[in-house]
Amino acid sequence: MSTSTLDSPPVVDGPTRPRGPSRSMRRAKVRGAILRHGGLILFGLFMLYPLIWMAVSAFKPSHLVLTDPSIIPTELTLENFVNGWVVGGFPFWVFFGNSLVIAISAILGNLISCSLTAYALARLEFRARNVYFAIVLVTVMLPMHAVVIPQYIVFSNLGLVNTFIPLILPKFLATDAFFIFLMVQFIRGIPRQLDEAASIDGAGPFRVFWSIILPLMKPALITTAIFTFIWTWNDFFGQLIYLTDSSVFTVPIALNALVDSESNQGTGTLMAMSVLSLIPLLLFFAFAQKHLIRGIATTGLK
Repeated sequence: MSTSTLDSPPVVDGPTRPRGPSRSMRRAKVRGAILRHGGLILFGLFMLYPLIWMAVSAFKPSHLVLTDPSIIPTELTLENFVNGWVVGGFPFWVFFGNSLVIAISAILGNLISCSLTAYALARLEFRARNVYFAIVLVTVMLPMHAVVIPQYIVFSNLGLVNTFIPLILPKFLATDAFFIFLMVQFIRGIPRQLDEAASIDGAGPFRVFWSIILPLMKPALITTAIFTFIWTWNDFFGQLIYLTDSSVFTVPIALNALVDSESNQGTGTLMAMSVLSLIPLLLFFAFAQKHLIRGIATTGLK
């Protein structure tokens, strides 16, 4: 008995697995990444060029600062630092100290006054609270130049011109509406149940602020301190109005005094002292960068 042999059915391949990107696609992605990063590097160098030029010019002789704009200097000298260290008969560390006193005082003033004002506008119930908050927001849009003359007349009549008080006192009166708005938005994000629980335990409004709200406002307070330091350290207009004696000059005013508008001989010393004036800002920002990013992300500015 013969058995018929059946032809075996053709083997059908199963479903093919999706393959990874082809070599050409990978090359295209690599080229795209190189172009993007190269463009970002060029853009970064373009943005940093003024800072690099200033740093290089600080070590050039004064007569080459404007005549030789190249990044690679042909001559190097420390003469600019030596000549620029004394301004108006005072060493430059005096101006650093004056700027530091004003900046620290401004930070304390903004932290105290703006936090109290923001707490009142965000938590306390009183008549016309929304009207007061609207007035605060309006002052954000008011240019500072509109109130310069009235403020100067007031401080001049009080005999406070050529002192630090006109630059410090307004900070203790909650005049920086931007920080008030920032803190109000942050406090509104804190659950009211915490206030109610503290009130049940017998805490008054100030105790609630001191024990509950203030510790939770740390990100907003740090953000306020950082911006206040940077803005106060770099302020030129306000300090130029009220400070006229060399002994109370701040860093921006001292830098302005270095430049001879007729001969431009002070350009090299200006660059040298500008480099030194950036060191406190760079150190402060490097230390506080993490807190600055965290504070902005948690205070409604994102």
